[in-house]
Amino acid sequence: MEFNQNQETENEQNANEEFNNPTMRQWFQDNLRVIVSVFIVIIIAAGIYSYSNRTQVPEEKEQNEQSDILKNLAGDEENSSEKIILEGQDSIKADKQTNQISSTTTSQETEQSFIETAGKGDSLTRLARKALADYLEKNPDSSLSPEHKIYIEDYLRKNIAYQERVFVGTTVEFSKSLIGDAIGKSKNLNENQIKNLHKYALRVPSLS
Repeated sequence: MEFNQNQETENEQNANEEFNNPTMRQWFQDNLRVIVSVFIVIIIAAGIYSYSNRTQVPEEKEQNEQSDILKNLAGDEENSSEKIILEGQDSIKADKQTNQISSTTTSQETEQSFIETAGKGDSLTRLARKALADYLEKNPDSSLSPEHKIYIEDYLRKNIAYQERVFVGTTVEFSKSLIGDAIGKSKNLNENQIKNLHKYALRVPSLS
């Protein structure tokens, strides 16, 4: 027991002697700055490494999100382009159908009249001409000359209820009784009247 105490006392003395050794203390003082600098560098390096690991994941996430956004935008743009093309094609088809409908006069017959719907370039005179042609198709009269027909269509134009401008889609009604009256009056024309109407009849070859 006494031996162990003596041994511990001897070790403490040796340790004190080493610490109090001038050479050891001098080396520690001379290299203190280096030791502190190395320690600081280690701390800074560890901080940088830790920060880079934290920021790398958000950056990758942001890049992935941007990539997804670009893909979505590209898909939306493609869908929008296809939609615009399809809408344009539908519009062209609709315009063609409208032009086909409005390029010619359309007719509807009722019990009492013929209803003419104006097409492109139609006028009251042309609508009256079409109504007369529809009437004569159902009631042929070979005695009527082009001059008679010029008189009839002018008579119809002046005696219908509608006296306004004609546009595409305008509908004008010509009663069958009015057309019959106009035909009857045309047959009462004298030779001079027929002669005067001849120059107008020449301008409408379809009446021949």
